[in-house]
Amino acid sequence: MRGTAFSRACAERQWARPAVFLMVYATVAARLGEPAEVTARQFHRWRQPGPPCPQPSAQRVLEEMFGTPLHHLGFDLPEHRRRDTAAPPVAAAEPPPAALRFAVLGPVRVRRGDEPLAAGRPQERALLCALLMRRGHTATAQELMDAVWGGKPPRRALATLRTYAFQLRKTLGPRALVSDSGGYALHMPPEALDLVVCEGYEAQARIARAAGELPRARTLLHKALDLWDGEPLGGVPGPYAQAQRARLTEWRLTLLQTRLELDLELGHHTAAIAELTALSFEYPLRERLRALQMLALYRGGRQAEALRVYTDTRRLLAEELGVDPGPELTELYQNVLCASPALARPTAPRRRPPAKDTVPYASPRPAPPPAQLPAESADFTGRAALVHRLAEQLPRAQGAVMPVLAVRGLGGVGKTALALRVAHTVRGHFPDGQLYADLLGHGAGPADPGAVLAAFLRALGVPAAAVPEGTPERAALYRSTLAGRRVLVLLDNAHDGPQIRPLLPGAPGCAALVTSRARLADLDGARPLDLDVMTPDEALTLFTRAIGEERAEAEPVACRETVAACGFLPLAIRIAAARLSARPAWTIAALAARLADERGRLDELRIGDLTVASCFASAYRRLRPDQARAFRLLALADGPDLSLPVAAALLGRDRRDPDVEPLLDSLVDSGLLESPAPGHYRYRALIRLYARRRADTEAEADVAGGDGGDQLLTATPLKNV
Repeated sequence: MRGTAFSRACAERQWARPAVFLMVYATVAARLGEPAEVTARQFHRWRQPGPPCPQPSAQRVLEEMFGTPLHHLGFDLPEHRRRDTAAPPVAAAEPPPAALRFAVLGPVRVRRGDEPLAAGRPQERALLCALLMRRGHTATAQELMDAVWGGKPPRRALATLRTYAFQLRKTLGPRALVSDSGGYALHMPPEALDLVVCEGYEAQARIARAAGELPRARTLLHKALDLWDGEPLGGVPGPYAQAQRARLTEWRLTLLQTRLELDLELGHHTAAIAELTALSFEYPLRERLRALQMLALYRGGRQAEALRVYTDTRRLLAEELGVDPGPELTELYQNVLCASPALARPTAPRRRPPAKDTVPYASPRPAPPPAQLPAESADFTGRAALVHRLAEQLPRAQGAVMPVLAVRGLGGVGKTALALRVAHTVRGHFPDGQLYADLLGHGAGPADPGAVLAAFLRALGVPAAAVPEGTPERAALYRSTLAGRRVLVLLDNAHDGPQIRPLLPGAPGCAALVTSRARLADLDGARPLDLDVMTPDEALTLFTRAIGEERAEAEPVACRETVAACGFLPLAIRIAAARLSARPAWTIAALAARLADERGRLDELRIGDLTVASCFASAYRRLRPDQARAFRLLALADGPDLSLPVAAALLGRDRRDPDVEPLLDSLVDSGLLESPAPGHYRYRALIRLYARRRADTEAEADVAGGDGGDQLLTATPLKNV
């Protein structure tokens, strides 16, 4: 066998993939109370000849994982650290306890080696079931109480739950059931649970069938179905067990149906008739089973019986549901009726090289790397130096730190376009894929991080049935899945730090690029970037590309006036250009004249449902009442910027009021105000117009909330304040 002793041992245990090895290592390290600071690079170095000597903590974890002294795996350890070179003990050491095995595809059972263990009382089995179905991930006490008792827990539910956990720990051992963050987790290798083994067989069968290896696929499905022993989770009470039981029962029927399809494809129709007849009687409304029964009967020379199955099914569906059979069953009936050659027995399958012996459990073939980045803007303009700088920072991990770049800017400034340009530029540095999610942070309902994690896990190849419940569990599996990979994650339109944190990879080889309208001050370790509007030259270039060079060259002055009226904001420039493109008879000067009127400018920057004002409105709606009032009143001053005393006067506050500056800084963090220097504030031109419009419509509310500054409450700009 090729490879070092360490790499062979990993291959035997199916830990050859870095992500799998690091996940197992972290589990064992947590159980032993040792640090889990091992990287994919260290794992690859250990697999090479003459691997470096690991730290004592890593030695303990590795010896626990492999069950053998570390120098037996090819590591060169000093004599004092070799476990089997000390003086022989007086008495022989006790053999290590046999591994635990769990079964849920039938009555819940526990075995230590060949010895069955008592699973406890019904509620203790319900607790064990809830922990097993989470596959090693932590379940909170509340989740476990809901699983055992549903919405009506007993009076001392928490104390009772701890008693059940204590009894379960006595049975399984302290290393198996551990307390974690106020909840519990069951530490076990994946192959210790029959459900995981069954999923492995199913995944192998799916791959074999796609490759045309039908006999092997059929054998694998037989192995998967042989693991079932009656009703899944038999004898376990509680709503959680009931829901899981229904899911597993449906899954078993799907496996059985797939295996029967393979039986017919391989010509085993005679043997399949009896089984299909029994299943059709048990599940009379499943048209797919009825179709397989008809096909098996027809190929067995029993055409009349096949037609009778259709007649019985049509009558049953009409009586029970008031519907006719579906297209598949109806077409099959027509083919049976006319003895169509399409229903002839299949030819013998092509011979393929014999497959290697299957193993009890194998992870499915890795899914193709996700490539979820949307297309970048075709007319992306300017910002070349910024794109270059960010493209240099993203692929670089400083030590064990994963790069996180947070791009903030007001709505319409081009954050998403910039992020996509950078992401497409560096995608070659992340060969294991790119993930993308629009977090809808500026809308009324931001995206749930748990739902985003579920989508990411499925894209990374985790079967849907293996995605755990709860955001913390999904985040843990997400980080484990990304360990050892180089993946770029683009999180667009983020709402706040708590939404983003579960979605950040933990591996230093990965990187995250985040866009947001508000400043993400609570996102530790992120490198912030405030994206400003375009320079006048960049804005003019974008406008020229959008309307055409010939049209722009005819009115160069009007072009500059137009982009200046748009505040050099990319969204406003695109809207203005789109209006001109839709009106070829208009001159650019005519549009510039319309935009020159400040009171109507926001109304002009609209095309269809797309408006500049709507971008500002979404940020405005998230303000507290005191922030919204300050946002409106401060815009009434007419000048390049506001000093702190002037701002206090506009708000009707004393200039020494300590609450004024934090209030203004909160508007800066929201992206609606800028602070060019300490104690000084200013608006972008279009945001000032929007704030004055809000002051027009909400003047009565401002009067009601004023404290001596009511004389200032008018939408007329205040000069020389």
